[in-house]
Amino acid sequence: MRSAAWGVAAVLALSGAGQGAVAQMSACAKADFEAVVNEAGAALRDLNRENTPRFQGKLRELKDKRGWGNDQFLKEAEPFVRDGEIVAYDHKSEQLLNRITGGGQQGSTAAAPDCAVLAELRAAMKVLVETQKAKWTHMFAKIDKELAK
Repeated sequence: MRSAAWGVAAVLALSGAGQGAVAQMSACAKADFEAVVNEAGAALRDLNRENTPRFQGKLRELKDKRGWGNDQFLKEAEPFVRDGEIVAYDHKSEQLLNRITGGGQQGSTAAAPDCAVLAELRAAMKVLVETQKAKWTHMFAKIDKELAK
């Protein structure tokens, strides 16, 4: 998305049109840093809201299929929500989230906003969302494979 915006800016600059638009696209404000943090939180909430109920439904389906009691279910379900890959996804996500929130706070309190840092934070947010999507894909693949047995 960022490259498309810069492509538009380049076309406008080469054509001599839209000089104000080019200047505006290269400027950023302190509020933009806060927005990145808010966007990251909203994206994570949306992913969880979309995937958690479906995943829990599949876990209940597996519980019923296997005839597990509640205690056995807690034990048997753990590998579907906690394995080495999931731990790695969670660790990467935590690092990215810390980077986004730290950079967002730093950028919103800086005397002059650094637009390059803002671009890095937006890139980190994109990687964070991709990481969480990959985690959900992994978890669904595991539970679907087990349900197919």
